[in-house]
Parts: sequence; C-alpha cells; structure tokens
Amino acid sequence: MKLSVVIVNYNVKYFLEQCLYAVRKAKHNLAIEVFVVDNHSVDGSIEMLKDKFPEVILIENKDNVGFSVANNQAMKLAKGEYVLLLNPDTVVQEDTFVKVCNFMDAHPDAGGLGVKMIDGKGQFLPESKRGLPTPFVAFYKIVGLSALFPQSKKFGQYHLGFLDKNKTHVVDVLAGAFMLMRKTVLDEVGLLDETFFMYGEDIDLSYRIQLGGYQNYYFPDTQIIHYKGESTKKSSVNYVFVFYNAMIIFAEKHFSKSNAKLFSFLINIAIYLRAGLAIAARFLRKMVLPFLDAATWYAGIYFIKIYWEHNHRFVRKAYAPELMNTAVPTYIFIWLMAVWLFGGYDKPYKLSKLVRGLFIGTIGIAMLYAFQNEAWRFSRAIIILGAFWTVIAAVGLRILLNAIGLKNYKLDGISTDKKIVIVAKVEEGKRVLEMIKHAVGTINFIGFVQPDRNASDEYLGDVSQLNEVVEVYQADEIIFSTKDIQLQEIILAMSKVNQPNVDFKIAPEESLFIIGSNSVDNPGDLYTIDINFAIARPAAKRNKQLVDLSLSVLFLLTFPIHLLLVKNKSNFLKNIFSVLFLQKSWVGYLNKEIDNKHLPKLKKGVLSPINGLQNKQTISDNTAKRLNLLYAKHYQVANDLLLIWRGYQHLGNE
Repeated sequence: MKLSVVIVNYNVKYFLEQCLYAVRKAKHNLAIEVFVVDNHSVDGSIEMLKDKFPEVILIENKDNVGFSVANNQAMKLAKGEYVLLLNPDTVVQEDTFVKVCNFMDAHPDAGGLGVKMIDGKGQFLPESKRGLPTPFVAFYKIVGLSALFPQSKKFGQYHLGFLDKNKTHVVDVLAGAFMLMRKTVLDEVGLLDETFFMYGEDIDLSYRIQLGGYQNYYFPDTQIIHYKGESTKKSSVNYVFVFYNAMIIFAEKHFSKSNAKLFSFLINIAIYLRAGLAIAARFLRKMVLPFLDAATWYAGIYFIKIYWEHNHRFVRKAYAPELMNTAVPTYIFIWLMAVWLFGGYDKPYKLSKLVRGLFIGTIGIAMLYAFQNEAWRFSRAIIILGAFWTVIAAVGLRILLNAIGLKNYKLDGISTDKKIVIVAKVEEGKRVLEMIKHAVGTINFIGFVQPDRNASDEYLGDVSQLNEVVEVYQADEIIFSTKDIQLQEIILAMSKVNQPNVDFKIAPEESLFIIGSNSVDNPGDLYTIDINFAIARPAAKRNKQLVDLSLSVLFLLTFPIHLLLVKNKSNFLKNIFSVLFLQKSWVGYLNKEIDNKHLPKLKKGVLSPINGLQNKQTISDNTAKRLNLLYAKHYQVANDLLLIWRGYQHLGNE
C-alpha cells in the first residue's frame, strides 16, 4: 500500500463529498486506501458516504472525539507507506498524490510534507508554510509586526514570508489541512498528541518529526484549494481561546520552564487582546449603520429647527436648548429602536422594513409628545418634518451605500444579481445552469467558456482567455464543471484571474450541488436545496426575545394569580427573573442527553417542544432530535405561545 488518506469529518457533508470526488480522481495507479473518521455528524454525512463512496473505510464515532483522537484512530489502522492527513474542506489536483509520493521517494530525509494551498478566491494561503512559534516569533505575530513586515527574516518567521512561495523549502511546521508523513517516521516519533482537542496538534507533530532527525518540506509543485483557511476563523472569539490555549500546551511540552512561562505570558496577552478586538470589531460593524443614521438625522433636524425658527410666522422666539440636547436625541433613539424591532437593520436591508419602523416610531413619538407637559412640547412641526427627513435620509443613505458596491450594505429588492460565467461544454453547462436556477431562481447568466482551446461561436472564449472574459463582461462569479475541465486546470485558472471581486465555485460532475467560498471570511457557499432554520433569522430571534421579555413582565405583574395554577411556585419566580436577565428562554430545545450542535443556538428553555405530548418518558433520542429539528425549522411566535399555554402548569420546571 503506497498511501493512506485520512479525513476527519464533522457536519460538512457537501465539502466532504467534493473532497472525496477529487481524491478519487487523484488515485491514478497508486495503491491507496481512504479513511473517513466521522465525529458523530448529524447532517447526513454517513448516509452520503455509504451511498456514493463505498470504497471508503468508514469509522463512525458516537461522540465528537476531536481532531487528534479521530486521526489517530485511522492512522493506527493505516497500511500505507505514507499517511496523509487531509481536511474535508480541501480539493486536491489530479496529480497531487503522484507528485508528493514521488518527492518523498526521492528524499529519504523527508519525514513530512505540505503543499501550496489557495483559498476559495484563488489567493495563496500563508499557512502553507510556517515557522516554529517560539516566544519571540509569537510576540512578533501578536503585536502585528509579522503582518507589517511579512517578508522580514526577523519579523516574518511565523509564515516564513521571506521564502519564495513557488520554490521548495525545508520548513518547521506543516499545515494540518494537508499533512503527508512517512509511516516509519510516525512509528518512531508517535502519532498526534491527544492533549490537543483542536489546533496546535500539527505544530506539535511537525516539531517531533524534526526532533526525530527528519525534515519537513514545503512542496509547491502541486497545489490544493483549502476553503476554510486559518484566516476564516480569526474573527471567532471561540477560535481565539482554543487556538492560543493550544499554543500554551505546546510551549509547556517542548520549551524550557523559563521560555514556557514567557510564551504563556505572551499568549495570555494575545488571548484577551484578540478576543477583545474580535468582540469590539463585531460590535462596531453592527453599529456603523445606526450611527450613520443617527448622525444624519440629527444634522438634518438641526437645520430644520434653524429654518423653522427664522422663517415660520408662528415661532415667537428661539427654541429652548433642551430641544436639541434632550428631546431630539430621545426621538432619534425611538426611531432607531423602532427600525431595529421591525427588521430595518437585518441583512439584506429591506427599505419596506425601514420605512415601516420609522412610521411606527413616529407614532410612538407623537404619543409621547401628547403626554408631555407644556414645557416639553417644543413643536409638532419639528416632529413631522423630522420624520420626513429620517425617511429621506435613511433611504438615500442605503441606496448610496448599495450603489457604491459595499458588500455589507446590499439592498434586498434592488437588483444586485451576480453576472455568472460557466466554464464547461454546452451540454454540461446547461445542467449546471439548471441547478443554479432551481436553487436561487432568476440569475444573470452571461455565457459559457470553452474548457479547451479554440472556442466556437457558442462560447464567450476559451479557458486561456478567462481573465479577458471577466474584464469584458464584468463577470462576478465563475463556475467550473469538473466533467469538462481538470481540477489542476481549475486551480491554475483561479490563480490567473486578476480580479479580486470575482468569486469561484466548482460543480462536481457526479454531484447535485455546487460549492465555493466567496471570501476569506466566509466558510463556503452552496447552490443546493438545504435546511433553512426559521429560528436562525434575525427577525425570529428578536421576536422570540420580545415574547420572552413581555411574558416575563406580565407574569411578574400578575404573579399572585399564577400561585394557584403553576406547580413549583418558587422556581417559577426564579424562571421569570432568569428569562428577564436573558439567561433562559420560555421555550427551548428538548435537552435529552442529545447533541443539538447542528441546530441554531438557543438559550436553555423552561419548556420544550415535548410539552403537550403524552408518554414523554418514552420518547427516544431520534424522536427528540426530530422534535428539536422541526421546532427550529418551522419556528413561529404562535408555536411558542401554544407550547407555553399547553405547558403552563410546568413553568416552574427546573
């Protein structure tokens, strides 16, 4: 056996399927065995594997045992001369396995090997080659010097930016996404350290390969797509804690006590710095548009006030300072809250929701104005004119941001259809086109590009002219069919298109889906029919929270009445405050010792979808999973209210 390929899967069925199609094409005449270790996926991965890839050696875990343990399970059974750890979100070229095995055969000093990786946009991933994260290397990365001076031999050691990415080099660390190792070396230095649940285990094993007297090589003569590169996770707070804690484990294991303490100190600084920056960045991104709204509204109302003071005959004197200092900020706050409540800040932005929110907010302001004493009734005209201004300014601002082409400010209902080009022969291209139309409806299809040279009039051009086709037709998205063009040609074409705003997707010939990644911040996009969870929509989350808070206030105000009807009165009161302080929800998933990680996150529920059913104790795990799935998929406020009505006596549940 020449090569054993080990893939660990957890709820990435579509990526896994595309990965395995590529692996199947890359076998050639090599003797290869392929292991897939599934960490208790619930997305149908197992069924897909058994149906489409019967040749795969499948290991089904009943829990998510982590990356290290899962890989070790397969490596202990591997019979290949070489063992390849491969991520499911990768696509290898047809010649990848042959080339890497030939290189290892020719270099007996090689204990491990990594390859050149690009992301879903065709951009080189710097984690393809890395240096050892010593305390100073870690410090340069933490403070940002490695990013400022990526090609410096001193500051750029983490990603070895000073080494030519197109040449073979000896490196310290291999990327876990594609980690090829000699089996005899693994027998000597050991497998992955299972202390690492996720992240850091590749650094640890790479270092042990070096300590064993072998070299790790970066090999760019073949390249792969890695959709979820390291850069995709940097904004995740959870990633920051898990990754940097893995670095601490590595330091304590391999460095001297003094160096380990220094490293741990630096890493702890990094953890809180990066986590704080991630939280702040996420908050600021959400607040940009409300801030712009508030600023433009206030400025406009200020000029309206000046105009009204100087030109309207009923105004006897200047308005009191409290109008602009207190009253107008209060009006703006009410408008902002109303827009938020009615979904005006949900993406993609809908102008109808924006206008509806401003209208309801204006009614609220008018009601508030009516109940004020005379000293605080400054001017109805200011409110009416201000309301008109808020609509004009808010709508105009969104249209402007959308027209500029900012991706985070796209308007729903204004045509922003991508211009799509399909690289395939006409017959296969029409199949791909039908798949896209079935999934997303109307599209802006430009035409086909011939995968071979010498295109006829049926095509926009051939694949060698792809960059020119993109420029001439201003294409936004390119879809490649693997039936008519090889993966190595696809990856090469992606690298040659010099248009940063162009997205790429791949349509495997045997599959009914198209997959790709539109940005380094996006794990992937699918053109497929998949489960859409109603509970995951921003409006649904907001409505659920409003119902929770409203009912909690109502229960608190009428608490004496409920004492006669609700069981476990004292815990009912605790639940009211738990929901008020956003620690619980009145309705959540049924937590019956089952894994709900595949569902959108919800707070722990006082009640669950099981309320109102009989024989609750006899419900199986599969039934419980199904009930939770249906609750998330078909969530409505009315469903929550019905469950609360049915389970009213049990609102004092633990």
